[in-house]
Amino acid sequence: MQLTRAADYAVRVMLHLATLEPGSRASRGELAVAADCPEQFLAKVLQSLTHAGLVVSHRGNTGGFELSSSRGDATLLDVVEALEGPIRLNLCLGGNNCNRQGWCPAHPVWEDAQRALTDSLRAASIVEMARQMTPPQPLTEITR
Repeated sequence: MQLTRAADYAVRVMLHLATLEPGSRASRGELAVAADCPEQFLAKVLQSLTHAGLVVSHRGNTGGFELSSSRGDATLLDVVEALEGPIRLNLCLGGNNCNRQGWCPAHPVWEDAQRALTDSLRAASIVEMARQMTPPQPLTEITR
């Protein structure tokens, strides 16, 4: 299992937005650079984040994107599910889709693994993670 590139970019965007001063906005171009993402692809990511209520989009000369004030408590789980939908490690965990769940020895293992993953993502606050970020070093310092 691997998250899509879109989910990875969404996390990068959310972390960047969380480093901005409250009320500040970032343009799509700025976010594309910060997320190291093609701007056209980023438009779809931003649309998903906006639809999920994690990001607010503003049009016009002073437009841009900012974290939703009502979602200052966003977690990695919120971001991933905004792009990917609900996390399901196996089809049998999606409700009553499995007639084997009562006797299958793998079912409780899948449940435990999914619970561990979602609990970990739910515990990771975007704002708290952004506070831990350090600015990237200039390329000249990295190559020395």
